[in-house]
Amino acid sequence: MGGRDLLGSDALLQVSLGGTAVKPEAVEPGTGCFEARFAGPAVKPELGAIQLTKTDPGVAWASLHWQYLEDLAKVTPHGGTPLTLEKALFVRRNTPQGPKLEPVTGPVKVGDELVTRLVLRNERAMEFVHLKDQRGSGTEPVNVHSGYRWQDGFGYYEVTRDTASHFFIDTLPAGTHVFESSVRVQHAGDYQSGSAEIRCMYAPEFNAHSASIRLEVR
Repeated sequence: MGGRDLLGSDALLQVSLGGTAVKPEAVEPGTGCFEARFAGPAVKPELGAIQLTKTDPGVAWASLHWQYLEDLAKVTPHGGTPLTLEKALFVRRNTPQGPKLEPVTGPVKVGDELVTRLVLRNERAMEFVHLKDQRGSGTEPVNVHSGYRWQDGFGYYEVTRDTASHFFIDTLPAGTHVFESSVRVQHAGDYQSGSAEIRCMYAPEFNAHSASIRLEVR
């Protein structure tokens, strides 16, 4: 409104972590974007003291990501929000009385059909929710066709990808909802089934994830 060119500056933002200046490297032409990574022993609590300095008028953008890697078997379920997600595995057995689901409590065999059951509890209605169910590395999905599904009075779009099944929910009513999908055990070994994650895309702070389940295949 005042005729100032707030986006015309090409001066780089000065970044200091723990009193040490970050030297810009591989600066992207036009945007001035650059990146610095600290890994392993270089990560110290002092890096949490962050100072950003802009030397001229205008607008600048910056982002900081603090992450770490952990063994999937050590990941515990996360709740504390209006969403709660539980994951359980069952083996489908053919009996004289018909197919039955038995909880996975020990080793399974190559060729067994495993049914993944996700129990989702949410305290309030939400819109545009993404549910992701990871698959074990030694299993393959029984249903590989994507499509629109309808259950319990609401619809969602299911997509089967290489490592996970994705559920895109436009409107999620409050209550308890159960999602089931089947996989076939292909390889022997000892591996994790993977966790399930859910997040409201309009309010990312509403999220939850389950624990992973150990699979022993003989």
